Amino acid sequence: MNKKAYFFIDDVIWPFRDITREKPASIFEQPLLKMLKEAHDKYGLKVALNCFYRTDYFYGDDEFTLADMTDSYKEEWEAASDWLKIGFHAKQEFPDYPHVNADYEDMKNLYKKFEKEVIRFAGKNVLSTACNPHWLPISKDGICALRDCGIKLFSVTCGEKTEYKGDPSVLPYGHALRLLNNKKPETMLFTRKSRDKAISHSICGYNHVSEDIEKLIKDNQNVYFNEEVGVYYKKYWNSVCLNLTPLDEIEADMAPVMDKDYVCAATHEQYAYPDYFAYQPETREKLFKMCEVFEKNGFSYIFIEELIEE
Repeated sequence: MNKKAYFFIDDVIWPFRDITREKPASIFEQPLLKMLKEAHDKYGLKVALNCFYRTDYFYGDDEFTLADMTDSYKEEWEAASDWLKIGFHAKQEFPDYPHVNADYEDMKNLYKKFEKEVIRFAGKNVLSTACNPHWLPISKDGICALRDCGIKLFSVTCGEKTEYKGDPSVLPYGHALRLLNNKKPETMLFTRKSRDKAISHSICGYNHVSEDIEKLIKDNQNVYFNEEVGVYYKKYWNSVCLNLTPLDEIEADMAPVMDKDYVCAATHEQYAYPDYFAYQPETREKLFKMCEVFEKNGFSYIFIEELIEE
């Protein structure tokens, strides 16, 4: 069996800020990128960094955007493009569900700004042609805009869909306001399977699939082509989210899918930063434990868009 593993990190922006300001000799002196490079060298890890365009004011009034990113390391980024990709995630961390009711022009303009800067400082080969939108849901208009910018594959949500009945208490964190703001016809609720019980009820957009389609694209290398908008869908995550899983539970969490021919794992940038309020000092150990489990079970790494390449 040709077993493939996909690994991505969401919410990435701080390494770009740190590299620009600290001017290291190599991008792989930056702590997060350093541990990724070490895992690549030892285990062959490939990584997709799903990135914000700018830092968020939630963490203080210290704005940094990709337009500020130095291009001094472009050759180094290009040389690593066979195992390290940069993908679009959102403009910034907040608000939640930023794309669920996105309009076409807004989405296209934002992506073009993101793309221009990534090509400037890292080269076109580093750009991913897959998209894992921040919080996942994205509108039909948003998908069409990103498709017209070159995005070919989208991650999806799955689960039973229901209409929103007007009771904001069914959603956490004030998410009902995000659902209602400029609401698109396809914006609904769904029951979400997650370790984080607070978000067991979530919002879904156009990139939501039925249980029948989920079964076709979850634990294998299959993708689903949405003929209406001309993009591919893939159920990304089916294994472990490192920042939600204690170190001593990672192997057990991964065990149920180790007999599959496709497995996806993920984490989020923030937990690798000592000044983040929920810092996890075992971040490196978690990453290497994941890699050990994949190696032991005969997996090699891919970028998710490789599943649609002819």
